[in-house]
Amino acid sequence: MAEFDYDLFVIGAGSGGVRASRVAASHGARVAVAEEYRIGGTCVIRGCVPKKLLVYGSHFAEELQDAAHYGWTVQGMSFDWNVLRDTVLRDVDRLEAAYISTLDNNKVDHFHERAVVTGPQTVTLASGREVRAKTILIAVGAWPVMPDFAGNELCITSNEVFHLPSLPRRVVIQGAGYIAMEFAGIFNALGCHVTVVNRSETVLRGYDASLRDRLLQITMARGIEYKFNSPLTKVEQQADGSLMVTAGDHDPFGADVVLVATGRRPKTAGLGLERAGIVLGEGGEIPVDSFSKTSCDSIYAVGDVTDRVQLTPIAIREGHAFADTVFGGTPRATDYEAIPSAVFSQPPLASVGLTESQAREKLAGAVKIFTADFRPMKNVFAGRPERGLYKLVIDESTDKVIGVHMIGPEAPEILQAVAIAVRAGLTKADFDATVALHPSMSEELVLMR
Repeated sequence: MAEFDYDLFVIGAGSGGVRASRVAASHGARVAVAEEYRIGGTCVIRGCVPKKLLVYGSHFAEELQDAAHYGWTVQGMSFDWNVLRDTVLRDVDRLEAAYISTLDNNKVDHFHERAVVTGPQTVTLASGREVRAKTILIAVGAWPVMPDFAGNELCITSNEVFHLPSLPRRVVIQGAGYIAMEFAGIFNALGCHVTVVNRSETVLRGYDASLRDRLLQITMARGIEYKFNSPLTKVEQQADGSLMVTAGDHDPFGADVVLVATGRRPKTAGLGLERAGIVLGEGGEIPVDSFSKTSCDSIYAVGDVTDRVQLTPIAIREGHAFADTVFGGTPRATDYEAIPSAVFSQPPLASVGLTESQAREKLAGAVKIFTADFRPMKNVFAGRPERGLYKLVIDESTDKVIGVHMIGPEAPEILQAVAIAVRAGLTKADFDATVALHPSMSEELVLMR
């Protein structure tokens, strides 16, 4: 009888867990994965993919309004939230089926139940079955944080927002990170009155200040209301089913939905890691080394559950690197330099490398800044005053482009290509020597002088 049931047992079938499972199996490992909810994880089931589809759906409000300037006559416009919601949820079903097929095609066993660690090399399923594995990988991701205040049980998180039975007339969103700002843009575009309440006076902390300020100006002009330094303190249900919200020192105001988007916490509670001698960080995160190994030699962790970068592409790379290291005989660590990121707000913003303030601190002020502040051609023709802003951050001693920050239509799509240039260490002179592609918004990147 084999000493272990599996060479690898993965807890969590999100992007990182599925990639690790598939690659480990391709190296010849006997692999199983357990998922207590749905195969695909946060990004596919209740995160970036369905959210991006809602962003696409909400964009049509603006596109249809602008169509008249391009000669189109659009009559009888109306919007049905149920149609958009159900279409998005059907696509989630399709993606989950695709992920399951990936596991099946790679001969990875999958258990649709909760699993907890009961020892350095043992896992126990909710059904009571004990599984022995030579290596265990934790890839359970993170979970929305719900602050403690009166009436928080009446609020929803990003987990539930995709299942709203109807489109709310008034939406209050607590938080001003990327999840909050993306949903603020979605609901605002769909015609809801949106109020963002935040405990500080900063939106999108960590992004370049110029982009944050521009987004705040544009979204306020679009009708989003902000209440800064005003965390939620009470939510009460009214006789008609609506909600009365108290935030900071403001007078109570009405809402139909309160969405709390104040961050996410690694989902390690009750996972049993202490039985393997693993001590969690202050936020519940699992400390790991550069090869994703925990303090227990037989247990590894990847993705949002760790103390590293919480992004889906990073979880995928970490899962792949783990499988190659442990089962492929090719040890490698994930590189966290020059990671591109985007916020699918309206308009969207995207960033790679150092912000201006980070660069000035790191390089003691030896920094050059180039900006392009322009009105996209599409906005000019449609009569929209909104302006795009692109910024290059340059290391003055080497002329290397060490940061690119953009806000405007299609900024994330443009930045993906620009991130290659930053990663490759190209200089401002390289940008200047590149012929502009005209007419385009992206040409602004090579025309800054």
